[in-house]
Amino acid sequence: MKPKCWALAATLLFSSSALFAAITDPEATTAIEQKQLVIARHYMASAANPLAVKAGEQILAKGGSAADAAIAMQLVLGLVEPQSSGIGGGLFLLHWDKQKNSLTSIDGRETAPAAAGPDLFMQNGKLMSWREAFVGGKSVGVPGVIKALELAHQQHGVLPWAELFTPAIEIAEQGFTVSPRLAGLLKANWNPGLDKFALSAAYFKTEGQWLPAGFVRKNPDYAALLKKIAKQGSQAFYQGDNAKALVEAVQQATVNAGNITLADVTAYQPKQREPLCIPYREFKICSMAPPSSGGLAVLQMMGMLSHYPLAKLKPNSLEAIHLISQAGKLAFADRERFAADPDFVKVPVQGLLAADYLKQRAGLLTAPEGAAAVAGQPQGAEPLASGNAIEFANTSHLSVVDSKGNAVSMTTSIENAFGSGLFVNGYLLNNQLTDFSLQAKVDGYWVANRVEAKKRPRSSMAPMMVFDKDGSLVYITGSPGGSRIINYVAQNLVAVLDWDMDAQQAANLPRFTHRNDGLVLEQNTNLSQLVPALLELGYQPKLADLNSGIHAVEIKKDRLEGAADPRREGIAAGQ
Repeated sequence: MKPKCWALAATLLFSSSALFAAITDPEATTAIEQKQLVIARHYMASAANPLAVKAGEQILAKGGSAADAAIAMQLVLGLVEPQSSGIGGGLFLLHWDKQKNSLTSIDGRETAPAAAGPDLFMQNGKLMSWREAFVGGKSVGVPGVIKALELAHQQHGVLPWAELFTPAIEIAEQGFTVSPRLAGLLKANWNPGLDKFALSAAYFKTEGQWLPAGFVRKNPDYAALLKKIAKQGSQAFYQGDNAKALVEAVQQATVNAGNITLADVTAYQPKQREPLCIPYREFKICSMAPPSSGGLAVLQMMGMLSHYPLAKLKPNSLEAIHLISQAGKLAFADRERFAADPDFVKVPVQGLLAADYLKQRAGLLTAPEGAAAVAGQPQGAEPLASGNAIEFANTSHLSVVDSKGNAVSMTTSIENAFGSGLFVNGYLLNNQLTDFSLQAKVDGYWVANRVEAKKRPRSSMAPMMVFDKDGSLVYITGSPGGSRIINYVAQNLVAVLDWDMDAQQAANLPRFTHRNDGLVLEQNTNLSQLVPALLELGYQPKLADLNSGIHAVEIKKDRLEGAADPRREGIAAGQ
């Protein structure tokens, strides 16, 4: 190693933690809690909060389906982990019906209002910055969670709809203990909306201070709304008093008033989309189609990596990190150019996943780190400009397998930590419209992920399912993490499928990400030892808190193995 490189490495290791302390993602890891692999025979649930997992277990123990359990878990997550997801946001859901050998997906992504257009984030003739745009009504998309969950229940539910609401209603009425994670994120004061809006401040503060860990918070408004939805179905959310309150909160927001109307809310519908799948060694990996850029990008990464013998490389070795990082870099370049809502933009999905295209891109992986990657030229691509949209890590993932072998992999989000900051009937509204590219045109070319009326913003959420050569489901996984989801999930798949790790070992593995903007290594892990060698490869690595939230279940012939990411408060549990 050259002396100057050692000096540079030492400087980087000394300075990067301080650097990232200032720009860390909003849902920072508040604690690391080592977890053990959980084994069950009949059913398994894994999610980011123990109360949500307990709710899922209750449903599964009654003979409920995976879809039933996912519904109950989401309703509890929105209550006890409000910074991450909830009924004011959106979701992507993959469902496996074992009896029918059928894989389906539901797009419950939010939609832009009918009055939205490319100038949505223009103010006084200037383009707003993301930080100016995300607080308040302008960034709120029409929520999709309740409609999507209702569709999942209609198709795959076993227990009565109303019964799935009981756990969340009881917890909301009796109160839940504020967790260290929620308290820590409130104290970090990342989202100014919680202070700017009276209803939010009243709920998330006590005696003028942010809720401390251990405080018991009741949410009677949330309980009352859930009772209505349990009895009346989704119309209790999308029509009547709640819809009016939602519209009023957006239109009369004291910061960035928005233009969602009652007609926008009433018109919302989830979409069934054909899942995307590619072969990977002896497996088949499946995920969500666009507007999930996450599913598409992960599949691209795995398709490129299939051309290299990763099983022969040590986990998180220099060679492995280099190949996976370069695959991520190329996938992100394609994502920024092509991924968007396919109902508005022609997304060249077949070209992006074509074997010959991925083989050609795979040939670029061994080159040293250089300048930012450029988008490729897949078949079916149209002239477009690359756009950039900030996607922060305010998301949650749950994985469920029921006693009949049916499964759900679901990623759910309100985008930034605590969303838009607007609080309605006990839940937070999303700020997902800032997942659009705020700039509609670049150098005269349209950006695929620009704002358009009724369009769904691009998302990095990437719920995954893996099948063996016989077509049997063997693994389900996913993660929060904003645009870093793509890196987290791809690394998790490699760990299980190539490095033969169990689900918990894979969840524990130190993280690294490359989003075509530089290599980031998880701080306080042994990855820092690789900095000198990475410098020699041309990287300028940084150390940061990488707040993944892998929640996974591996399905074996005689048992289920569940895992939860040590970086979050979740657990896996089953019987």
